[in-house]
Amino acid sequence: MTRTLVLWCPDWPVRAVTHTGAGVDLPRGAPIALFEHGEVRACSASARADGVRRGQRMRDAQARCPDLVTLDYDPALDVRAFEPVLAAVEEIAPGVQPLRPGTCAVRVTGPGRYFGGEEHAAAVLAERLVELGVDDVRFGVADAVFAAEQAARQALPQDCVVVPPGEAGAFLRDLPVGVLDRPELVSLLQRLGLRTLGAFAALPPTDVRTRFGDDGALAHRLARGVDDRPFAGRRPPSDLEREVRFEPPLEDAEAVAFSVRRTAEAFVSAIAARQMVCTSVWIEVHTEQGETAERQWLHPRWFDAGDLVDRVRWQLQARPGPAGAVSAVGAPVSAVRFVPADVAPVTDHAEGLWGSGADARVHRAASKVQSMLGREAVVSAVVGGGRSPSDRQTLVPWGDPLTAERSPVPPWPGSLPAPAPATVYDPPRPARVVGASGQQVAVSERGMVTAAPARFGVEERLQPVAAWTGPWPVDERWWDAEQAVRAARFQIVGVDGSAWLLRVSDGAWCVEARYD
Repeated sequence: MTRTLVLWCPDWPVRAVTHTGAGVDLPRGAPIALFEHGEVRACSASARADGVRRGQRMRDAQARCPDLVTLDYDPALDVRAFEPVLAAVEEIAPGVQPLRPGTCAVRVTGPGRYFGGEEHAAAVLAERLVELGVDDVRFGVADAVFAAEQAARQALPQDCVVVPPGEAGAFLRDLPVGVLDRPELVSLLQRLGLRTLGAFAALPPTDVRTRFGDDGALAHRLARGVDDRPFAGRRPPSDLEREVRFEPPLEDAEAVAFSVRRTAEAFVSAIAARQMVCTSVWIEVHTEQGETAERQWLHPRWFDAGDLVDRVRWQLQARPGPAGAVSAVGAPVSAVRFVPADVAPVTDHAEGLWGSGADARVHRAASKVQSMLGREAVVSAVVGGGRSPSDRQTLVPWGDPLTAERSPVPPWPGSLPAPAPATVYDPPRPARVVGASGQQVAVSERGMVTAAPARFGVEERLQPVAAWTGPWPVDERWWDAEQAVRAARFQIVGVDGSAWLLRVSDGAWCVEARYD
């Protein structure tokens, strides 16, 4: 029988922020909460002791813990911080299946036999991770991933809970249905009086599929201790990595760039032989003093050999220094290594009939400026979700996937109807809007206009209003006195044909954007 070991690091998002170079310097044991969309996404043990729970609003969490340290949740940081843990586990037990940042699974049959038992294998992994600086890691072993994860959540730090073969169902019987991590299904089961996995597992499988669908049927099998999902262990593409060593080490950046061309061509050819292309690559530069300078480079299409040679040159010249000097690493270069970070089928990036993607010359110029000035120096604008034009803007570093910070999927109560304005002012310009009798137009707390706009002006004399619509009232972050926003927006067209987006807040008018 194949057995599964699950490694679980409690409160991993909090640890990723406080222990992995995120710029957060906090005393040990401080109550911390990470927020996403105004709700607690994760919190530390000391915060939970004061009553902070996942899903709470910020105001409720701070009311329960006045000393709470609030930080923004960064899912990308979670993934980056967990990568060294996965690599360390792979050194001992290849074929790791990442479940989520902070949790992964491995097949323990082989390592268990090699180390003299499942608990001994867990002890070896724990010792390796403690050396890595992960001081709270817990293990669970069972016949399948779900049962092993629940066992890990009952273990003590650096300890392992082993579920004997064939007893996963009995082990899960008394656990609450909330561990299924399916909020809608869990809520319905609780309303039906099924509060434990054993009660849910006792239902006939046919009735469960008919009532709850395929996902409900999968949850029912998990509750019975049956997990027939395939084990998807990740396979690092080590055979696609290429490295070149220099004897003696090279001191000149141009010499290094010239010497890596053949290796870059071999790297690209190996990937192309599998009908794939590389869209993201790690370049590691090793020096004779044992230093390593690495950086991940992205490409809007895919890398060819020339692109890789340019990235090596730019990485070496990233810091100011004498012309041609290897200033990025500070010592002669002994080796350069290319590691594919993301590969994709070539058919996903093939050009259309008239071509597609960024112009190669534009990309090379933008990437070179980015390498000299920093990742955030060259950006692309992406339109996402939000209520104001400025909220909808997301500036993405050049070469990164064009993903908006906020999802454009509605609903966005108080957002503006189409079309979107063409020119957005940052900061907004002052404006005036008055009624027929000359009094300034205002908006009441109920969203009612005190007078119909008759004339308006944007940093100039007033002109008559030809048409107007609104208001669109917005009441954001009312729970936070410092960040609360109460405003109303209007679309106004002047007699000269110009169209404007204006906003009134606290009795003051400003123009946010113009429709060209």
